[in-house]
Amino acid sequence: MRRVLVTGGAGFIGSHFARHLLCTYPDYRVTVLDALTYAGSLSNIADLMSDPRFAFYHGDVRDPVVVRNLVRNHDWVVNFAAETHVDRSILNPGSFLQTDVYGVYVLLEACREFGSRRFLQVSTDEVYGEVLEGFATEEAPLRPRSPYSASKASAELLVQAYHTTYGLDTVITRGSNTYGPNQYPEKMIPLFITNALEDRPLPLYGDGSQVRDWIYVEDHCVAIDTVLHHGESGGVYNIGAGNLLKNREVAEKIVEILGKSVSLIQSVADRPGHDRRYAVDTSRLRQMRWSPRWRFEDGLRHTVEWYRSHSEWWKEIKSKKEYQQFASQWYHGRAPVTPGQEE
Repeated sequence: MRRVLVTGGAGFIGSHFARHLLCTYPDYRVTVLDALTYAGSLSNIADLMSDPRFAFYHGDVRDPVVVRNLVRNHDWVVNFAAETHVDRSILNPGSFLQTDVYGVYVLLEACREFGSRRFLQVSTDEVYGEVLEGFATEEAPLRPRSPYSASKASAELLVQAYHTTYGLDTVITRGSNTYGPNQYPEKMIPLFITNALEDRPLPLYGDGSQVRDWIYVEDHCVAIDTVLHHGESGGVYNIGAGNLLKNREVAEKIVEILGKSVSLIQSVADRPGHDRRYAVDTSRLRQMRWSPRWRFEDGLRHTVEWYRSHSEWWKEIKSKKEYQQFASQWYHGRAPVTPGQEE
């Protein structure tokens, strides 16, 4: 029996990963630790609550007492807990430093105290900054350009320092833009889908020529699983599906699937420091016999259908005061539309 602590496991990718572990490994025990902030929800893991191999703990990775008591009883720690939305990091960088950096420190200290724990830090391809040509390998320099990506890069350096200094068994994954069911609708794909379903504008930053590599959430989870079980201690692994698309192309595919007019796609003022292109070399991961199974078009159609059939889920979120306040603050003087973009 292996016991895995999944922090941030009531969020988007974390909830899918917790489910993936339980479905794939019958003898595993999974505990989710989540603070249930705006993007975390028990509804994301409601189907897991009745599984005797699953447990949920409401708490914060920044709390040393909570973290220590949980880490001591688990073999592996997979850290999804993070503030993740670039737009929000521009408005409030302090909260990103608290969770994305200090929270990682608290987790690492607990792992150091109890030893023999594998710690996997879920990071992002954004730590490389803009990759205007070619593909970034894991040895490329880190050049983050937003408070969000800077906080994730800082966390990575801390993880690597604990591996080198204290001998902790650590691995890091740098994932590309992920999409799929139950993603909080401030991110580009769920925002655009839900807005289109309501015949509301799809706010596209600038000319929409920013390029991202899109990976379906199930493929991302399998990749993290592969690194968790087979990654070299101290190693870093890029995760991407090779679906390099311009944001405008993604928006056009969404309205096409929904049978909506392209006139819903409306350009708005670009955000500060918006990276033009991300692209990562995934050779290291593919040598471990991982490859994506979902074509982008298939994954997008599946995602669209999920939001179409779960309108009560996202309508409740978008009606909340917190969501509306962020919309007003972020888009004041920019455009009369709801918040979001791809990060």
